Amino acid sequence: MSSSVVSGRARWLLLGGFVLAALNLRPALAGLSPLLPAIMEDLGLRPAQGGAITTVMVLCLGLCGPLAPALAARLGLDRTLLVGLLLLAAGIAVRSADGLVALYGGAAMAGTAIAIMNVAMPGLVKQHFPDRVGPLTAVYVSSLVCGAATASAVTVPLAAAAGWRLAAGAGAVFALAAAVLWAPQTFGARARRAGSPGRGRSYRVLLRSRTTWIVMAFMGLQSLTFYIMLAWLPTIFQSAGLSAEEAGYLLGLTNLAQIAATLTVPVHAGRARTQVPHVIVAALLTIIGYLGVLLAPTTVPWLWMIVLGVGQGASIALALLIITLRAPDPASVTALSAVAQSAGYVLAALGPLAVGLLHQRSGGWTAPLLAGLGVCVIQCVVGAVAGRPVPDPRQATGRRDTEDVPDVPDVRPTDRGAR
Repeated sequence: MSSSVVSGRARWLLLGGFVLAALNLRPALAGLSPLLPAIMEDLGLRPAQGGAITTVMVLCLGLCGPLAPALAARLGLDRTLLVGLLLLAAGIAVRSADGLVALYGGAAMAGTAIAIMNVAMPGLVKQHFPDRVGPLTAVYVSSLVCGAATASAVTVPLAAAAGWRLAAGAGAVFALAAAVLWAPQTFGARARRAGSPGRGRSYRVLLRSRTTWIVMAFMGLQSLTFYIMLAWLPTIFQSAGLSAEEAGYLLGLTNLAQIAATLTVPVHAGRARTQVPHVIVAALLTIIGYLGVLLAPTTVPWLWMIVLGVGQGASIALALLIITLRAPDPASVTALSAVAQSAGYVLAALGPLAVGLLHQRSGGWTAPLLAGLGVCVIQCVVGAVAGRPVPDPRQATGRRDTEDVPDVPDVRPTDRGAR
């Protein structure tokens, strides 16, 4: 039995802390985009400068991802998640303070925290729930999406009542609450048993694997199409004539619609021999959502948001599931997660900034949305390759087709329970 398996009240506390931590993975990002028009007006920012706030955060998601394996090797995955939550609370608070330095500096802190947590979560699934990877991936990705949907829906009313600074900073309280609930996992005998996930992994060897690059590209492309909409969708709807409140609710709806996909797709796809059909359907739904926003943004916008949300929810769930399935133990999952998410989010960071520049130059949203559609098509192709059938790495020893398993040094499970 794995040393991380617990029972009774402790297991419920573990699951509760895990879910609450996952709920904090997106509000700092999703809650910002409905406030962009108010922030830009208050601080006199151009569209590219406004998009750069989200770009800074997403760029940190990419550049700072490798901090997670380093922290995990020293502190263990449980304490690494706690560090991320505390840093997130501090970053959100700083971001809502006065001045451009605080705005961008706090965004960088929050982005770094989310990067650490993003990379740690697949490893925590493998560490604490080794026999239920699909269902627990569904739980945490659904919690991630639910947090984003809630933030998108409540931010504008809160800003109308108390100002955009308070609305942007409210997430710090939620992050602190998650840190308090997760803290029991980081102290005492159980935390020492969980400890480090294993020896450090060689990134140079990992990058020699073709699978690593494919997973990395899929993670980046689906993130790119997601963050384009996350950053600019409310502004696009407001430009089409909808109110700020309506635009915020529509962004909340598309995030909420993702939950249906994130609750079901990882469970089904995790049992399937191939994830290719899931990846293709998810990409096609995302394309339909983009087309709806481009061609008829004020005609049944709720329908476009539901279709877009299901497509994007399925895409992120599949990307994270594929990361978890491609390595056999928590340390290997964390290493692959760091590489795939780091490079992937660096690519995704270009989206909001590029869309802002395209909008600034073209004076409309046609060119930016067409560019986003092009990325969706590439996402479909790359995702189909990433989702192809591969052998279960836990059963693949001695087989020729194990070349599809990332070549992480010493990827053998550290104990039988981790298998």
